Amino acid sequence: MGIKEDVYYEGGPHIGDLIINILLGFTIVALPLTVGAIARALWLRYRITDRRVSVTGGWMGRDRSDVIYPEIVKVVTVPRGLGAWGDMVLTLKDGSRLEMRAVPRFREMYDYINQRLSARAQQASGSIGQQK
Repeated sequence: MGIKEDVYYEGGPHIGDLIINILLGFTIVALPLTVGAIARALWLRYRITDRRVSVTGGWMGRDRSDVIYPEIVKVVTVPRGLGAWGDMVLTLKDGSRLEMRAVPRFREMYDYINQRLSARAQQASGSIGQQK
């Protein structure tokens, strides 16, 4: 029997990312962005709990990454879609990065994740363009 986790967020990327990229797809030049947005909408899922951040994605949703909070040394966010959603990058102790694209309510997600980080990781984290 596993330890119970309280789920803060479970779901896919923000729908606005898909809508904007479909509209951009009509320009033909942005068609690769549209294909990427469709793939994210179909197979990308985020699960943020009080114990970990899980990202399921890849072709047909076959790849899964789980990160526990003590492994995170830095979180950086970048607003997208006029601030309605954003991208988030979690940097881990081993130097690897977990990218989360089109995260809905990304400011709330950032605050929730940041509260669970060490004081050192909280100090290193922040939004791009944020004054410290």
